[in-house]
Amino acid sequence: MITELRIADLGVIKDATIGLHPGLTVVTGETGAGKTMIVSGLGLLLGGRADPRSVRRGSERARVEGRFRIENPELLQRVSEAGGEMDDDELILARHVTAGGRSRAYLGGAQVPASACAQLTSELVRIYGQAEQERLTEADRQRQLLDRFAGAAVLEPLASYCAFWSEDHAARTELAELRAAAQSRAREIDLLTFGLEEIERIGPGPTEDVELAAEAARLQSADDLRESAQSAVNALAGPDDEAGGALAMLYAARKAFESAGRLEQIAERRAQLSTLTRKYGSTCDEVLQWAADSAVRLTQLGQGDERIAVLTERLEQLSTELTSLAAQISAARSEAATRFSELVRSELAALAMPHAQLSFELASADLGPWGADRVDLVFAANPGSELRSLGRVASGGELSRVRLALEVVLAADQDAITLVFDEIDAGVGGKVAVEVGRRLARLSQHTQVVVVTHLAQVAAFADRHYVVVKADDGQVTTSGVVAVAEEDRAVELARMMAGLDTTESAVAHASELVEVAAAARASAIAPRWMEDR
Repeated sequence: MITELRIADLGVIKDATIGLHPGLTVVTGETGAGKTMIVSGLGLLLGGRADPRSVRRGSERARVEGRFRIENPELLQRVSEAGGEMDDDELILARHVTAGGRSRAYLGGAQVPASACAQLTSELVRIYGQAEQERLTEADRQRQLLDRFAGAAVLEPLASYCAFWSEDHAARTELAELRAAAQSRAREIDLLTFGLEEIERIGPGPTEDVELAAEAARLQSADDLRESAQSAVNALAGPDDEAGGALAMLYAARKAFESAGRLEQIAERRAQLSTLTRKYGSTCDEVLQWAADSAVRLTQLGQGDERIAVLTERLEQLSTELTSLAAQISAARSEAATRFSELVRSELAALAMPHAQLSFELASADLGPWGADRVDLVFAANPGSELRSLGRVASGGELSRVRLALEVVLAADQDAITLVFDEIDAGVGGKVAVEVGRRLARLSQHTQVVVVTHLAQVAAFADRHYVVVKADDGQVTTSGVVAVAEEDRAVELARMMAGLDTTESAVAHASELVEVAAAARASAIAPRWMEDR
């Protein structure tokens, strides 16, 4: 649970500290006073996006600090692994946001990525803001709520399903690429095969081109060639006065022509090598490297058909696994949908909607990332009305109550989780607002609840009440947070109800409301389904 929240220079709040305790804490204040900054501050501790525009005008940085009491050994171990330290039995989390857009997060005194704070705090706090009401009409969000209620019966096979689905997606992508590239792969195989055969036929040696060039340079001397040619002529003609026979003369001529003949051989060989260096590299070494690389590539291309066969077989196996898991998930969702709907309808009845009908309808669908179900939360507020998708038929006030009913049921098994509600009572009032306050008070018997509200009927049920007060110095509007003493609560509630200066009748009405709420809290007994879960 959170024991303390401190906010400095965030939005219109200059410096505010809220001490939080078990039970129900409400935060109220005039419109524009900065009530939502309380939720925004908690959102930053939960790894929310750091917006430099949220830094109070004229300040260099906004700072949010929260103190959390943690008893879970696994979470304590994760704090230690992140380099953080506990302050006695509490963990201090902090987030700084500069006006220039830089953000820093601290976990037990150690600077960590904001994501590290988010991973930890997601198991400590859950925030329900106004955006949640809009998301409630989305099919994906409705499926998430149902899966969360179902618990391990859905979440465990779903984890395996998601892993197989990711593998299936990757395999299908690779297979499609291999098949699409079949023609280009065949062309590349032909080109590489031709090149390797040509290189093998000519058979270049390492640095052979360099060595032949150096040898040719030596043999191409003009004087040496003339001398060799003259020696050959003389040897063939022979001197008039010398005996020795024609064989001796021929041997001498052959030796004389050796240099010229070798040069011709070199020229022919260099012409062969140039055929390769024009295509596969500028030197023999580069040609040989191309051949080595191409041999590897040719092996890979040759494995394409083998890979296609392997992928095809694996996809058949994955299809079987996914189909089996999807059936298991669907069965668990169907069972959970029945129980969840019944419990939510019971909560709606307590929220002055005794005739409301609500149901999670499941329809079969093709295999997808989350199974083979389409989930639709259908609703009807009045008897005899047709059940239709929640987003199409529910008014703002009805949507608020449905959201609260869902969350009360879901939160029943969330011990040690702090629940933060940002104006969950939007669109309701009067007797319904009283029932909303009653349900929040009952929920707070199981877990710490923090509510930002503008309704006196809800605030009346609080164990602790804070007011965000606004002051204007003529230049900058600032806000602070003040705890409302028990004896002053009726006056604050009267202000909330009247909206203007309080009157004796408004205070009397507020006092009566405080007494009713206190009596309800004292006699509140959690419904059996809460105790069972």
